Amino acid sequence: MLHWQTPQKTFTVNEQYPTGILLAGFVGFEFKSKEGFYGAASDRFIQAVRLYKTGRIKKILITGGSGSIKRQEYKEADFVKEQLQEMGIPVADILSENQSRNTYENATNTKKLLDSLQIKGPYLLITSAMHMKRSQQVFTKAGLETIAYPCNYNVINNPQDFPGVITPSTSSFYNWDIYLKEVVGLLVYKLTGKA
Repeated sequence: MLHWQTPQKTFTVNEQYPTGILLAGFVGFEFKSKEGFYGAASDRFIQAVRLYKTGRIKKILITGGSGSIKRQEYKEADFVKEQLQEMGIPVADILSENQSRNTYENATNTKKLLDSLQIKGPYLLITSAMHMKRSQQVFTKAGLETIAYPCNYNVINNPQDFPGVITPSTSSFYNWDIYLKEVVGLLVYKLTGKA
């Protein structure tokens, strides 16, 4: 996982981007109350707000609708747009695309939106470190020049002590699931010409 994750981004002093593209996939909805709840990848949201507040990006574009086949009434981009406004970001600086259901659609729908608004790149792509390799290749194939801003690191390169190496861990199953999803997902996108 350490080798698959994209290394942390370091900025130069005046480095700035017109738009930060924030990939959804960090909010879940409770159907009864229709409330949104942040999940494990919510560092994407935190980093997008931080990048905006520190002047690294001028606008935030949130891309993501619903990955559910049945429940299309819950659009993640709509929820996140409201949350960004609550964090004090002006609505004029928030762009949203709420129709995509996967990374390929994130890229193609984002391309259409940015082209229609005539916002030129390069753009800062904000997503999980494990998801960045696949995302960036798909966005490049869609015709968008992006600079990776990975976050939500699953594994950090710290030395392990002996008990940590030999003690079984249930998180290993979770990490394998994430890793295999990204490797297989990238392979499928390459085979289908999407990356």
